[in-house]
Amino acid sequence: MTDSRPDPSPLARALGRIPCGLFLATVETPDGPVGFVASFVQQVGFEPPTVALAVGKARGPLEALRSSGRFALSVLDKPSSGIMGGFFKPLPEGQTPFDGHELHRTGSGSTVFASALAWLDCTVSGEHETGDHVVVFGVVTEGVLQREGDPSVHLRSNGLGY
Repeated sequence: MTDSRPDPSPLARALGRIPCGLFLATVETPDGPVGFVASFVQQVGFEPPTVALAVGKARGPLEALRSSGRFALSVLDKPSSGIMGGFFKPLPEGQTPFDGHELHRTGSGSTVFASALAWLDCTVSGEHETGDHVVVFGVVTEGVLQREGDPSVHLRSNGLGY
């Protein structure tokens, strides 16, 4: 199959070489957890341990995250990467991307995936709007490495789009 998209610009190709991890971000709502695949995540502080999560302004979970004041990150590796599938496609009425997966509740009640390499539970400490994303800062209040291994790393061919 031939890719019909035009070749990315030199800038887009250069940005695509910045490696991204693969994470499932989850937020608790009154109707249950919501989540999305997150790749713009970075540790940005040691004391207190702080991460930054960039969320597209058009994504529904952004408002849920703002309302909740908390989020969790499930760090994916090769064995757990299959759990992303339900977050990329429309699901039949009444189904969620969490169905069929073993879930764990953190001490604060956040939902994380039991099959993930690791997970982090975070309290929102601030945000910064930038272009088409909002960077949300979270102080990590709890985290567990569930097994030894390496996280999944993703490179994009076009750094100006997903």
